Amino acid sequence: MIKFLKFAGILDLMLTDILKAFLIGICASAPIGPIAIFVIQKSLSKGHKAGFIAGLGACLVDTFFSVIAIFFLAIAQKFLNDYRELILIAGGILVAVIGWFMMKSDPFRKLKADKGGKTAMMKDFMQAVVMGLSNPGAILVIFGLFAFFRIGPDGQNDWKMTPIIISVSLGAASYWFIFTAILSHFRKKFKMSSIEWISKITGAAVIIIGVVLLGEGLFRVIFLGMPLP
Repeated sequence: MIKFLKFAGILDLMLTDILKAFLIGICASAPIGPIAIFVIQKSLSKGHKAGFIAGLGACLVDTFFSVIAIFFLAIAQKFLNDYRELILIAGGILVAVIGWFMMKSDPFRKLKADKGGKTAMMKDFMQAVVMGLSNPGAILVIFGLFAFFRIGPDGQNDWKMTPIIISVSLGAASYWFIFTAILSHFRKKFKMSSIEWISKITGAAVIIIGVVLLGEGLFRVIFLGMPLP
């Protein structure tokens, strides 16, 4: 009886942590950043499937950051501290370049050319992954969420973190599925010219985010005297 109650207690804690992890996946995806803007553009120009595939790129990055946050927190924090300026500069350039291509591209010409094929969606997926990995703020958000919900390995039951990681991924994927479905629904209400302008505006917004990241990195190097590694 005592063993059963102990097992039931562990199971209850696991279910609670799994629910918390699902919420972490949603919360990590919700902030409006370069990936969200990118997904908005793809959903409005190509539809739900293309937008969701791009969102899955962000989901993969969140899952990767969750693994780091759980098992390699100290190493990741040291890496971010040691290479913060380089990450900001390189990430800012990458984000700005992707934003430039978003702004200059003709979504309807590309749509006719590839018709939402696997190659185009894989390209969107990889662009979202690159944007996520080049944003140091994203992993800090994950760290903060895990700390807030008090989730982490206890040294004896590290195996229980596997469903936690899966739950984070499912939470992020659910968010992007619903988010892109809503955008795709409203897509029908936009004229082609409106979608083209939205594509340009979202691209410009991503460029601005990239420039801000780049500017912060350069400011830290030039004015604060932080050395590049």
